[in-house]
Amino acid sequence: MTNRHDKILFWGCFIAIITTSYAFISRMILCGGQFVTDFGLDKVTVGELQGAGIWPFGVSIILFSLFIDRIGYKVAMMLSFASYLIYTALAFVAYHSIHGVSGEALVAGQKHGYQLLYWGSIILGLGNGTVEAYANPLVATMFRTDKTKWLNRLHAGWAGGLVLGGLCTIALANRSDWRLTLGLILIPAFIFFFMLVGLKFPKSEREQAGVGYLEMLKELGAFGALVGFGLVLAQLGRVFGWSSALVWGLTGAVVVLFAVATRSFGRFLLAVLIVIMMPQATTELGTDGWITSLMQTPMQAAGHNPAWVLVYTSALMVVLRFCAGPLVDKLSPLGLLAACSALAALGLLALSRTSSAGLVTIFAAATLYGLGKSFFWPTILGLTSEQCPKGGALTLNAVGGIGMLAVGILGAPFIGYLQETAATKQLAAANPALYQTVTVQKQYLLGTYRAIDPATSAAVTPEKSRAEISAAVTTGQFNSLAEITVLPAFTLACYLGLIAYFKSRGGYHPVRLSEPEKSAPKTPP
Repeated sequence: MTNRHDKILFWGCFIAIITTSYAFISRMILCGGQFVTDFGLDKVTVGELQGAGIWPFGVSIILFSLFIDRIGYKVAMMLSFASYLIYTALAFVAYHSIHGVSGEALVAGQKHGYQLLYWGSIILGLGNGTVEAYANPLVATMFRTDKTKWLNRLHAGWAGGLVLGGLCTIALANRSDWRLTLGLILIPAFIFFFMLVGLKFPKSEREQAGVGYLEMLKELGAFGALVGFGLVLAQLGRVFGWSSALVWGLTGAVVVLFAVATRSFGRFLLAVLIVIMMPQATTELGTDGWITSLMQTPMQAAGHNPAWVLVYTSALMVVLRFCAGPLVDKLSPLGLLAACSALAALGLLALSRTSSAGLVTIFAAATLYGLGKSFFWPTILGLTSEQCPKGGALTLNAVGGIGMLAVGILGAPFIGYLQETAATKQLAAANPALYQTVTVQKQYLLGTYRAIDPATSAAVTPEKSRAEISAAVTTGQFNSLAEITVLPAFTLACYLGLIAYFKSRGGYHPVRLSEPEKSAPKTPP
C-alpha cells in the first residue's frame, strides 16, 4: 500500500470480510443451540439451515465474477451491504413468530420462523459471496507481486470475525433473545460501507493487462463450467423444486455454451485445484460450522462454553495469516498447503478422542486443527491467482465459490448425516426397542437415513433411556470427526503430487501478466 487511499481500501475490504465471518459464526453457533430448541430441528435439518447460508455464498461469487468487472466493485459492495440489512430484518420477524405463542400456534410459528431464517440465510449468503467477489480480485490487483501473502492478510479478517462473533455469542449465551447476537452484524456492515462508498476502485489486473473477456473464460473452460455451474444449478433446483432432468439439461447447455465459445477444457492446474477445493473447504468450513455443537459435551463437563474451541482456533488464524509471508516464501503455496493438510488431519483425529478429555487435551488437539486450517482458504486463492492470472476475478472467485457450494450442498449436511447415522447405530446396538421408538426415517440429497427425533427423545421418561440416547449422540459426534480426516488426507496426497509436478518443471513460479510470453516460467497447460 503506497498511499492513504489504498490503505483505506484494503482495511475497508478487511472489515467487510469480518462482517461475512461474524454473520457466518453467530448463525452457526445459534444453529447448534438456540435455533434447535426454538424451532425444533434435528441435525440434518440444522445442516440444511447452515448450508442455506453457505451455498448462496458460492452462487454469488461465481455469478458476480462473470460481470463484476462490468458493473464495478463499488456496486457489488453496496449490494452486499443491503443484504445484511434484509437478513437482520427477517431474523427479527422469525424471532417474533415463536415468542408469546403456544400449542398449535407455536408449531405453526416454528415452521414459519424456520422458513424466514432459511430465506434470510440465503440472502445473507448472497451478500457474503458478493463481498468475496470484489475483495479478492481487488487485493490481488493491488498486490499483484505478492498475492498469497496479502490474500492471507485479507482473510485474517475472516478469522477475526469468527473471534468477535464467538466472543459476542458466548457473552450473550444466557439470553433467550438472540436478536442482539445477530443484530450486531450491522456494526461492521455500516463501518465498511462508509469507509468504501466514497473511494475510487481500480480496474482489475486482467483489465489493466489488456486480457480480453474471452481469454478469461478460456481459463475456466468447460470443466470449470461443469463443476461450478453444475453445483449452482443443482442447488437452485433443490430450492425451486426443479426436476433432475431440468437441472442436468441446464447444466449441459451451460457446458456446451462454454465449450463452443471458448474451445477450451480449462487450465489443467485450475481443474485440479477445483477438485481439491471441495474437500478442503469442507474440512475447514464444514467442521467450523459443527465444532461448537460437537465439542459441547466435554466443554460443558469442564464448565466452559463449547464456542471457546472455535474462538481459540480462529484467534490462531488471525495471527498466523498475518505471518504467512515468510512461510510462503520458504515453502511455496503448495508446500504450505500440504503441511496444513497433514496438520488438519492430525488435529481432527485428536479432537475425535476428546469426548471425555480435560481442557488441556481439548485445546492441544484444537491447536493442531487450528494450525492446519489457518492457511487453507487464502493460500489456495493465492495459488489460483498466481497461476491463472488471465482468469481474473472469474477463476479466482470460482475456486472459492465452488468450495462454498460444496460445503453448503454436500459438506455440512454430510457431516450431520455422519453424526446421525453413528448415533442411531450406537443406540440400536445398546437398546433396539428404544431405537425403534425415538428414531425416524428421513431423506437428504445423498440418500435416506434414520435420525433421533428431538421431540420424541425429550419425552422419554426413564433416566436410563435418556442416558443411552445422550451417550449415542456423543458417540456419533466424535466418530464423525474421525471420519472427516479422510478429506485432508486426500488433499495432502493431491498437493504432494503437484509439488512433484512443479519440481519436474523447474520449481514453482508465479505467472506474471506483465512478462512477455516467451520469458514466462513453465506452467501446466
